[in-house]
Amino acid sequence: MLTSEFDYNLPDELIAQMPVEPRDSSRLMVIDKNKKTVDHRYFYDVSDYFKKGDLLVWNVSKVFNARLNGMVGEKSVEIFLLRPAEQKIWTVLAKPAKKLSVGMKIKFAGDFECEVLKKNEDGTLLVNFNENEVYVRIKANKYGQVPTPPYIKLQVTSHNGQLSEQYQTVYAKNEGSVAAPTAGLHFTPELIKKIKAKGVNFAEVTLHVGLGTFQPVKTEKIEEHKMHSEWVELSDEAVNLINQAKAEGRRVVAVGTTTTRTLEGIYQKYFPTQGRDSDFTSEPIPTIKPYSGDINIFITPGFQFKIVDALITNFHLPKSTLLMLVSAFAGDKDFILDCYNTAVEKKYRFFSFGDAMIIF
Repeated sequence: MLTSEFDYNLPDELIAQMPVEPRDSSRLMVIDKNKKTVDHRYFYDVSDYFKKGDLLVWNVSKVFNARLNGMVGEKSVEIFLLRPAEQKIWTVLAKPAKKLSVGMKIKFAGDFECEVLKKNEDGTLLVNFNENEVYVRIKANKYGQVPTPPYIKLQVTSHNGQLSEQYQTVYAKNEGSVAAPTAGLHFTPELIKKIKAKGVNFAEVTLHVGLGTFQPVKTEKIEEHKMHSEWVELSDEAVNLINQAKAEGRRVVAVGTTTTRTLEGIYQKYFPTQGRDSDFTSEPIPTIKPYSGDINIFITPGFQFKIVDALITNFHLPKSTLLMLVSAFAGDKDFILDCYNTAVEKKYRFFSFGDAMIIF
């Protein structure tokens, strides 16, 4: 399958630069993947599509100020923290990377600097901060900037070293992401209460968003794209809630592609042979197990979802791994692209601060 098959035309003016207020007043495209129907609502209506007993699972990872402006001598350089590689060492992106060589020191503040250790073939660098992971994030939150994507031209501000609430879900609590799990940005405390009142249960996962989520696909054949690993955690409590829901035939509703990749990626860790080509009807009810560590699952059309029954997500970039995942979940790439074209025609707002869809 070719990357070019996941392209669509998006006018620049439809790329959302700021979130709507209140955040649950964004638009919502409602997609029934079996009936191939599309409806147009607002996100505060999403509770209408939940049923008593549904299990809503979301990613509680919290974003930190991962974009740092530093100096190498008299030259400025931007460092984008991706993830800890090992003790005191981080994998980062640099702009412009050509200004940097091994041994150079990048100074961000009088008490905050790093040294370049290695330039990797994939364009990332390894740098040593000579301090532990917690220290680095504390200093990054103090001196860094909100790591909004490059297509957002307006700088989202930080206050007193804290990330702007605009780029944080209301339920975020486990710091470690360098980009927001944006499907969750639409939820408000009031909407959450409304959903709970319908008898919907909630479970948490953590996926610290990194390069695996937003790295563009540069290969023409999607099978040749290499997904970068991201750290995830699924607790005993969440596992019990998920397995009980599956056993009782209740829906598991994933908020976002990060939650989806966490659940399906962990399932694949334990049951690697029950994937793309297996006969779902002959298998026992899927179960999942606790897990803490890396996953790098790349979900493309043909993938059989074992845990997730419904998906809430934003509108994703052309040719992206996230659009491929959504196409796989809908079971019909052409149908999803038709939905995207409809969204363009109806002037939906796209990407991180944009509108949402629910697929079931």
